[in-house]
Amino acid sequence: MRFTIYLIFIFVIFTEFTYARPVSYPGGWTVMLKNDGNTNRMHTHFSPTHKLSLGYNLEYWHDEEFMFNSLQVNNLLKRWNEKNSQANFYLKSGIGLAYSDKFEFDGEIKLSAFTGISYDWENRSYFIKYQNRYTDAGKIYDAFMQSIIFGVAPYEGDFGDLHTWLMLKIEHKPENKENFEVTPLFRFFKNVHLFELGLNDRGKFLFNYFIRF
Repeated sequence: MRFTIYLIFIFVIFTEFTYARPVSYPGGWTVMLKNDGNTNRMHTHFSPTHKLSLGYNLEYWHDEEFMFNSLQVNNLLKRWNEKNSQANFYLKSGIGLAYSDKFEFDGEIKLSAFTGISYDWENRSYFIKYQNRYTDAGKIYDAFMQSIIFGVAPYEGDFGDLHTWLMLKIEHKPENKENFEVTPLFRFFKNVHLFELGLNDRGKFLFNYFIRF
C-alpha cells in the first residue's frame, strides 16, 4: 500500500499544478502537493465563490501508517486587506475514509473526519501563519496538532522577480512523547512557480511545489 501511495505522488509531481490559498477566485481550480516528515498530501479543490472551496484530499501518514481519502470544504471566514498587507482567517474541514497499514489495524477502514482553523498575515517583508487540526479516525488515529510559521524576505523584489523567503516552522503534537518539531525552510517563487525545501530537527525533509494560474 505504501508503495502505491508513493507512485501516486511521483505521478503528481510531474503533472500540472496550480497554487493558491485554501479558497481561490470564483470558478478557479487548485491542486496542491505537500510533503514533510509527517505526511504526503495532495489536495485539489474548486472555488464556486471567493469564500468557499470544495475538493478532494488524499493523505498518507508515515508514522501512523494510514491513508486518508476525504472530501474537504474550506471557508474564508474573514479577510483583511490593508494598504501594504493582507490577513486571512479560514475554517478547513473534511470527511472520508481512513485505511490502515499498521500491523494491529492492518486492513481496517474507518469513517473519519477533521476540522481546524488557519490564520495568516503577510506584507512584502514578513509572514506569519498559524493553523491547527483535529483528526478523528477512530482507533487508527485520533489527535490534535498545530503549527506556526514565521517568514522574512531578505529583499523586496519587483513583479516578475525571483522572490526569496527564509522561514521557520514549529509544529506541536500534544499527544506525542516528542511533541515539538522545528523545520527551517526556504521558499522561492517567481511568476506562477512556488517551491519550498526544508529539513527538520529529526532529519526529515519538507518538499512542496506549486504552480498557480
